[in-house]
Amino acid sequence: MGPFGLRGLYAAGAGLLMALAIFFAELRLRQFALSGLLGGAFGALLGVFTALLVTLNISRTSAPEPTKSFLEYLALIAFGYLGLVVGSRKSNAIRVDGFGKLFADRSAQKASLKLLDTSVLIDGRIGDICEAQFLDGVLVIPQFVLHELQLVADSADPLKRQRGRRGLEVLQRIQKIPQVEVRIVEDDFPQASDVDHKLIELARRTGAKIVTNDFNLNKVATVQGLSVLNVNQLANALKPVVLPGEQMRVFILREGKEANQGVAYLDDGTMVVIDGARRFINKTVDIVVTSVHQTTAGKMIFGRLDDRAEQAPPVARQAAAGAGAGRSDLPARLHETPSMDRSPRPIFPENDVD
Repeated sequence: MGPFGLRGLYAAGAGLLMALAIFFAELRLRQFALSGLLGGAFGALLGVFTALLVTLNISRTSAPEPTKSFLEYLALIAFGYLGLVVGSRKSNAIRVDGFGKLFADRSAQKASLKLLDTSVLIDGRIGDICEAQFLDGVLVIPQFVLHELQLVADSADPLKRQRGRRGLEVLQRIQKIPQVEVRIVEDDFPQASDVDHKLIELARRTGAKIVTNDFNLNKVATVQGLSVLNVNQLANALKPVVLPGEQMRVFILREGKEANQGVAYLDDGTMVVIDGARRFINKTVDIVVTSVHQTTAGKMIFGRLDDRAEQAPPVARQAAAGAGAGRSDLPARLHETPSMDRSPRPIFPENDVD
């Protein structure tokens, strides 16, 4: 403050006032968005340029020098302030996305972010997908997802505790894959009520895709225009295509809902319903596919027994014929036990290797 003739306490007081003014200006500028700052700066430049034109006209007048100096400073402050205010108010028309794309790193542009949900980590199939290198880019795991996973792992319920620990093990497995980059982010949204809403908000701000197998999260994110990678949809898409008329060999596990039906399952979990296969429960039979139906839960295959499966061995046919001789006049239901299954009892149990 020497050039202004201030010494001692006066200089210290003036310096403190200037520091406070700069500090409050910084606090005010922190609340502005990038578009507001750009709009204010552009408006202030236009205001200063306008003030320069006004001072050029004032300098050519015959007014006294003190009057000219006063008008020049007044024009500079007034037009600069007006430009700053008007520019910041009209900043909504400025799109800052173009500036981000212009100055962003090209390698960062190529990196595709994938947000992993808690459910997909607990499911575990994401580890196999990463090992098969079907996911590119960066796998992002928010801190609030890790917190929820830890709460599940520390649950008093043994089943939930096992699921949470499996999710943590899957995460460690993914981190050890050299081809996969895993990034833990600290972004949090206290205003969001649950983890799903936090994931949606983070995906909206970062432009990342959400990887999940949660049906509700998939629907909500899709409605809001976000990209979702559903592991269940990927599994359904990778199931083998079965056409009517094809033959396959299945193991009849249980009886179906309708009369005389049997139910089997393929290796990928697809349900197979076979007409007339109730008597072959716990046996492996050959079937012919009759139709394939796509449901919300996945594919269902309907079939019937192959003609070759209906043919019994000659010894069994002769034994069945001898057992039924002389009793053809009795109703068939007398030979059935209500609590037992309706499959024919073998005459020689030691030969029934099934």
